[in-house]
Amino acid sequence: MQKINAQKKAPLSRIQEKNRSLILKAGLEVFSKYGFRGSTVDQLANAAGMSKPNLLYYFPSKEAVHVALLEELLENWLEPLIELGPSTNPIDEILVYVKKKLAMSRAYPLESRLYANEILQGAPNFSDAIKGPLKELVDEKAALIQGWSDEGKIAVINPYHLIFSIWSTTQHYADFDVQIGGILSSDKQEITKDAETYLEHLFRSTLTPKP
Repeated sequence: MQKINAQKKAPLSRIQEKNRSLILKAGLEVFSKYGFRGSTVDQLANAAGMSKPNLLYYFPSKEAVHVALLEELLENWLEPLIELGPSTNPIDEILVYVKKKLAMSRAYPLESRLYANEILQGAPNFSDAIKGPLKELVDEKAALIQGWSDEGKIAVINPYHLIFSIWSTTQHYADFDVQIGGILSSDKQEITKDAETYLEHLFRSTLTPKP
């Protein structure tokens, strides 16, 4: 994935890398809890355990911390979609993607909420990435899925809405974790296992060509 405003910078020292990581970790906790608008540089500095001037040495604003987090998140989040490629069994290939997305939603709930909050606020700090690199990747994978559909390897389906459906059904388990936990008495491992079984059935049924 191409990063926003990517610039060549001098390599950071080990201490600088450590401090930058501390700031990003603090930003993830603060932004996922209070949202971008409700967060302040002071909150970020306190969470990172450093002074405000020290934080601003690494990032000139809370916007810079937020964008850096979103770039890193999107790069990791989209890796399974990047790996989706030509296959002799496209249904299984898509189901591998579904399972990876579900696993990531359970492993990285704060990151999921951070991204969801950005989107719900109109993506003020990330619209360029959505309209640029993200759109390019989704267009590429939609063309691949459309090709499978045209060849009769999967059912006739709108590839974009298939991708959106995969995102929404898997991310639900991160963004609405409290609701799920309040309704189901099972532990998270059992919920995830049941969700994987259900989603595999759902998408396999949807993707299998009708006789």
